[in-house]
Amino acid sequence: MRAIILAGGAGTRLKPFTTTIPKPLVPIGGEKPILEIVLGQLARHGCRRVTIAISRAANLIQSFFGDGTRFGLEIDYSVEERPLGTVGPLTLIPDLPEDFLVMNGDILTDIDHRGLFDAHVAAKNDATVPIFRRRVHIDFGVVRHDADRRPVEFVEKPSYEVDVSMGVYCLRRAVIDRLPRGEPYGFDTLMIDGIARRDRIEVVPFDGFWLDIGRPEDYDRANESYAVLRKWLEP
Repeated sequence: MRAIILAGGAGTRLKPFTTTIPKPLVPIGGEKPILEIVLGQLARHGCRRVTIAISRAANLIQSFFGDGTRFGLEIDYSVEERPLGTVGPLTLIPDLPEDFLVMNGDILTDIDHRGLFDAHVAAKNDATVPIFRRRVHIDFGVVRHDADRRPVEFVEKPSYEVDVSMGVYCLRRAVIDRLPRGEPYGFDTLMIDGIARRDRIEVVPFDGFWLDIGRPEDYDRANESYAVLRKWLEP
């Protein structure tokens, strides 16, 4: 299992924490950077090689993690000169294996990376995408109206449940080989194009633990409950 971690984002949602350090180095519970927790999980799940995709401004990440020896991993780096989105950086990696795991560098989850990868390979999917049921709150009064602009329903600050992509997925190299090298390309576009092409894409519902640390509310939740979380995120 080869893992690619996307760590080149600007982290604008977490400012001022990310004013001086990259988002993957922001500490959880005042103890460990989120990316260190992720690397430990990957090592325990049998991953031996990790490529971290970083921007030129993120040399602190390279300095902190080095070659990965102290994590029991072989770590190398791919540097993007300009923002390339969430899939574009993969086109810069010349030795992608036939199948590989991709994840954002700010995801805190107890998903079984090895189980996900093995299921992806066995199914011969082009893409395998775990999804998580999330409740979304709308902080406004929502108005539905008819064609004559007459209101038919008003709901004050409703909540909806939606299935969201977790920022962890498995891909086949062939999906990346067809993309132009070094051009911006997002995971959203990858999904839209793949659906239009009828690629073999499978979504996998996940009901465990998942937080997007790039969101301030999720980061606060992780810090508040880290004393409990660490017992099963970092066994």
